[in-house]
Order: sequence, then C-alpha cells, then structure tokens
Amino acid sequence: MNALWYVSRATGLAALVLFTAVVILGALSSARLASPRWPRFAVAALHRNLSLVTLAFLILHIATAIIDTYAGLQWISVVVPFVSAYHPVSLGVGAIAFDLLGAVLVSSLLRPRISARIWKAIHWAAYLSWPAAVVHGFEIGGADSRLTWVRVLVAACVLAAAAAVVWRATVRHPDTEARRGTLGGLR
Repeated sequence: MNALWYVSRATGLAALVLFTAVVILGALSSARLASPRWPRFAVAALHRNLSLVTLAFLILHIATAIIDTYAGLQWISVVVPFVSAYHPVSLGVGAIAFDLLGAVLVSSLLRPRISARIWKAIHWAAYLSWPAAVVHGFEIGGADSRLTWVRVLVAACVLAAAAAVVWRATVRHPDTEARRGTLGGLR
C-alpha cells in the first residue's frame, strides 16, 4: 500500500464526516434554526463554508484515487457513472453522488440568476447525493469497511444525518405557512 492509497481512504472518510455535517447544517438552516449565539446568517455561512471545505476533501479523495495506479481509475469515471472497469457499480454510485453535488454547487453559484424554485429543486439533490456517497464508500471500502471504527463512524454519520432530515421534515417555523401561502413555498 502506498501513501496515495492511505490519503484516498482518509480523505474519503473525512469527506463523509464533513458531508454529514453539511447535511445537518443544511437541515438546520432550511428550518431557519437560530439562537442569539448562532443567528441564521451564521448557520448559513457555516453551511456554505463547510460545503467548500468538504468539496476540497472530495476533490483530493478523487484525485488521489485516480493518481494511484492500483485501481487504474480514469477521470471519466468521476462524472460518467458505471464506466469504470474497477468496481463499476460502487464507482458509478460515487459518480452519481459527485454529479448531484456538482449540480448543487453550480446552482448555488448561479442562485442570483435562477429562480428560487429551480435552485431549491436542485439543492434537494444533496439529500440524494449523501446516501449515494455512503453506499459508494461502504461498497468500495474493502477491508476498511469491515473495521469496527469505520462501521461506527459510518453508523454515527447515518444516524446523525437521518435525525437531521427527519427533524427538518417535521419542524415548522412560525411563519412557514404564511411564507408558503404568499411565496408558494419558496425561500
């Protein structure tokens, strides 16, 4: 095993933890959770900035996996699902997660220029990309996936993200109904 293999595995796990935090912050932010110590703009800024840090870890994970010659991965398998000869399903699911994240990133950069409805619909893709990333990591993780500490880490991430999404689906902000009535559910 060479250094690139270890960096790829480590950055993949780090990206999972960070991505989980981003999903949780996104749920908190979209539910407009705030407190005197954490105003809404701070939660939103942390969500945005942590998303960028997560993207950096993800790019490093992908780059090291491709540069490492063991699996013979090619750059095309990053964006085109199921074309890799090495673990085509696992890498394909990872490519789908990456593509969905790319759509979220591009739509967020274009947010002032696109409708709120389109941005929100695309942004919901993050809720699909997260489980795809978990499946990718668990399926392709090999021996790493069988390590107790990795299983505990993945389980903690799954439970935390699931709790945040369930909480987000059930919580109502006091002006939610008014906002839905006047803005058609957009914000």
